Amino acid sequence: MTPVEAPRVLETIMKSTSDVVIIGGGCMGASTAYHLASLGIQNVVLLERETQLAVGSTGRNAGGVRHQFSTLQNIQLSMESIHLIERFEEEVGYPMDFHQDGYLFLLSTPESVEIFRNNITLQRSLGIEVDLVSPDEAVRLAPGLSVDGVLAASYCARDGIADPNGLTMGFARAAQAKGVQIERNTTVTGITIDKHRIAGVTTNKGTISTPCVVNATGPHAARVAALAGVKVPVTPLRRNIFIAQPPDEAASGVNYPDNHIMVIDSATSFYFHREGPNILFGMGDPDETPGFDMTVRWDFLDSVVEVAMSRLPTLVEGKVSHAWAGLYAMSPDGNAIIGEANTVAGFYLINGFSGHGFQQSPAVGRLLAAQIAGHDTDIDLSPFALDRFGAGTTSPEANVV
Repeated sequence: MTPVEAPRVLETIMKSTSDVVIIGGGCMGASTAYHLASLGIQNVVLLERETQLAVGSTGRNAGGVRHQFSTLQNIQLSMESIHLIERFEEEVGYPMDFHQDGYLFLLSTPESVEIFRNNITLQRSLGIEVDLVSPDEAVRLAPGLSVDGVLAASYCARDGIADPNGLTMGFARAAQAKGVQIERNTTVTGITIDKHRIAGVTTNKGTISTPCVVNATGPHAARVAALAGVKVPVTPLRRNIFIAQPPDEAASGVNYPDNHIMVIDSATSFYFHREGPNILFGMGDPDETPGFDMTVRWDFLDSVVEVAMSRLPTLVEGKVSHAWAGLYAMSPDGNAIIGEANTVAGFYLINGFSGHGFQQSPAVGRLLAAQIAGHDTDIDLSPFALDRFGAGTTSPEANVV
């Protein structure tokens, strides 16, 4: 498939007034810009501090998209997002790689089996085909997998691996074609408030008068929100991803999945999937402390390999060719923060997705654009409101990977 080119870079003069300013040029910002323009709100400026779009958390994730969540609203967001991803070229006008080969969650305790059984009941009630399969069936789906100690696995064939860069660039190019201005190398230094309402944004290139700002800055959400006097409980947490060249299948006598199925060990968060001829793998570090450091933790690789030996034994014989680290934008309950801040009118948040922002960005961009335009949304966003933390009405997402 032909890769999507980056939106054109032209020497333009940044607008001095705009209906909406979006801060952040990742998947969330690009999706929101596209959906606003599709609703006829085309006087939009998207600001990105880097030279290119999608170089932050968007460009550093594993690309997974799944229906398998534990809360109604997260499942609904994923359902809509995957539906749009399936028809992305038809809808947006640009191609994007999407390998819809499924997600397989390995379950090793009676408690985890029961939790996922309840999740499956909810998912099926919404029309999603998810199955609780045997360990033998898990091996059939993912050759080379070791299922020692596994009691069952949760499998959804419509889950898969999508291209974060292709999605972001597709949305951005389509938004630009509809009139959205994209400004790179633009750092936001201030947000002006007048009588508890958004009045403007100050950048290194000048000031934009606007009644509406969207904070789409991923792990940097708290810092940007503070410019508007809003406290957003989002913390950055590093995740490491490794790429290994597995030993020759013919020589080793071991098969590997010949598709892009994502396998996740729910007990340890170790995961892997095919990435071309290689294996992409990673695991959350329970001792990782919040921060913006994106240096690869090579010292953590030994811990990952130790777990890998029990789930994909021959991976240990492979050669790690390269690695990178990215940042999750973690919220206290593992759920996103979506909607208008209750203390500053016109300041909108799409933050704190806790590792599942990319996969939900198509739906969230559409819903936030509708909210900004004053339309009703067909998915209830109230569980994602910022004020839920003070009100004690959180409903934690149990399936954060």
